[in-house]
Amino acid sequence: MRCKFREKRKLFTLFLLFGLTSIVLTGCWDRAEVNDLALILAAGVDKSKSENIELSALIFIPSPKQSGQETGMSGGSSSGRSFVRSAEGETIADAMARLQESLTREIFWGQNEVLLIGEKLAKEGISDQIDFWMRHSEPRIRADVFVSNGEAKTVLKAMPELEQDAAKQLRKIVKTHIGVKVTVKDLSQMLSGASGAAVLPWVVNLPHSQMDTTKKTIPIISGAAIFKQGKLAGILSDKETRGILWTRNEMKHGVITISFKNEKGFISLNLLRSKTELTPTIKSGKWRMHIKTMADLEVIQNTTKRNLFDPKIIKEAQEKVVLEVEQRERLAFSEVQKKLNADIFGFAEEFERKYPQIWKQKKAEWNEIFPKVAVTFDTKVKIERTGLGTAKHN
Repeated sequence: MRCKFREKRKLFTLFLLFGLTSIVLTGCWDRAEVNDLALILAAGVDKSKSENIELSALIFIPSPKQSGQETGMSGGSSSGRSFVRSAEGETIADAMARLQESLTREIFWGQNEVLLIGEKLAKEGISDQIDFWMRHSEPRIRADVFVSNGEAKTVLKAMPELEQDAAKQLRKIVKTHIGVKVTVKDLSQMLSGASGAAVLPWVVNLPHSQMDTTKKTIPIISGAAIFKQGKLAGILSDKETRGILWTRNEMKHGVITISFKNEKGFISLNLLRSKTELTPTIKSGKWRMHIKTMADLEVIQNTTKRNLFDPKIIKEAQEKVVLEVEQRERLAFSEVQKKLNADIFGFAEEFERKYPQIWKQKKAEWNEIFPKVAVTFDTKVKIERTGLGTAKHN
């Protein structure tokens, strides 16, 4: 009896070990290796000449040396090649399917961090395309969105001097807070928001240099694209865009240069931090918005003869900065509120939050109300550091 019991116990132990070994050896049965995939780094959506939706993808193919990596692994090596492939369809979903048919590898959207919208499509409307991007499970809703001057696929084909590709170039620029930063999710919320207006960074292609004979281009952010009811309504300059950033509490980095009347030289100041608050009021049927901006700066260059160790000089410099900030804000309002009538500042949400009952009654009239909203500015600036430069005297 004891022998039979021992034999059964041995058999049970062997089966148990065999089962555990099988589990360990099996691993992830559904994992996809990098070398089986076409990694999408950036996507561009255009309206083609045949009036179809054209989807272009900047695709990265890893080198064979990376054959051991799986999806989701960052890996230290970025060796491989990239190219742009396009496909047309009646819808973006149709174009995506046709794009997959043209490739021998499975498309992987997990690395996609840039979505470019072509100018022609932007003018006709982008709501349907963003709706698809939000519904589909594969494309990332946290990808940064841009609007291109001309075709999106042309920007994707650009070859920057310092970065590996156009996608990395645009991501690096937007991280410096030079322009507005908007993700797919942000854009969807703006388009479906109370005002239905949206703002996106405007991208143009520039040649590397005047001496460049290769006809290569580099994508840069040059202002902002304003959308109203899902359609491109206008383009703002860099200076007007700065005013938008100040008002939207998105001005995190920047340099402000001031000068004094009848004096040579300039003072350049670096922005350390800023904060903007919007305060809506409705009195006697009049809608008002008070914009309070606070900023701390440091002097990084002084080519004037002014002594920045003098408190009176610092006070005068601060007043100059206030005028400069408010000038940019007023410039943005002149274009966006008066000419384009597109509430990209979030005024509608502020009034809705503070006056929910009035908003319910007046929501349908917002397009008539917004251009008439009286805007007041209160800007406070503090120069925290003047640097260790040599003291100058008049």
